[in-house]
Amino acid sequence: MEKKKKIKLKLDSPTNIRKSLSKIGNMVANGEIATGQANTIILACNAILGCIRTDEQDKKIRELQELLEEIQK
Repeated sequence: MEKKKKIKLKLDSPTNIRKSLSKIGNMVANGEIATGQANTIILACNAILGCIRTDEQDKKIRELQELLEEIQK
């Protein structure tokens, strides 16, 4: 039985996700990873990016609410 090489990706920031997507694209081009597996990773990256975007928007909304409350005092 052939042991598969583990793929280590950093998916904790938009910059790292961008680098990981580039790495996955290169791996597909070089035949190192199946397109189905790459597709799954890309979908996960898109979901994580959406979560990061939502978290950042929530943070900005909270900051704006705090500023508005300070102004209204």
